[in-house]
Amino acid sequence: MRSALFSDQNQETQTNERWALQSPKMLRTVLGEDMIATKGAMVAFQGQIEFNHEGSGSIGKLMKKMLTSEDAPMMRVSGQGEVFFARQANNIFLMQLEGDSVSVASKNLLAMDASINWDIRRVQGAGAVSGGVFNMLLEGQGMVGICCEGEPLILDCSQQPTFVDAQAAVCWSGNLTPQVHNSMNMRSMLRGGSGEAFQLAFHGPGFVVVQPSEGMPVPAQSR
Repeated sequence: MRSALFSDQNQETQTNERWALQSPKMLRTVLGEDMIATKGAMVAFQGQIEFNHEGSGSIGKLMKKMLTSEDAPMMRVSGQGEVFFARQANNIFLMQLEGDSVSVASKNLLAMDASINWDIRRVQGAGAVSGGVFNMLLEGQGMVGICCEGEPLILDCSQQPTFVDAQAAVCWSGNLTPQVHNSMNMRSMLRGGSGEAFQLAFHGPGFVVVQPSEGMPVPAQSR
């Protein structure tokens, strides 16, 4: 059989690295040690691989998952072989944690080494009026695979206050403590608003990664 489909650019990338991007939109991982992935992220695998539900690990985490909307069902991936991860053809980038931490929106988390600790955190001031903002704090040693809708933009928050739409914020430095900022004045609210009332405010040494998408449209009454 002959086809341009079988060109080198579409072939599996052969590498001994545990984590490698097969393409900008697909992650290839080589198993030996276990890893944790969000359910539904696996698109293919080769070898003897097992997928098992990964619980919260503690009563505190379980209660947070029950009381918040930040419910990212996760699975433990173990065995010998290769596993490919992707999500809706989103772009993927990797982060190596070296004793530090990063806060990630659960919808953007793809996979991580099982050695990484995680917890659910609530953004200060994110009440019902802003829809509630809960992210996953990852810390320790290991690799993290994160996806975003489009090319990611990294903003430095150390020089001046930085404001990001909550749906466009992919992840940020774990040491940053964002707060919800309301940029709409009363006159604007009475005139129907701009649709851009609430943002996450960041300021301090660190970064925030922004995607060029706000995800699914949010109904006006929930803003």
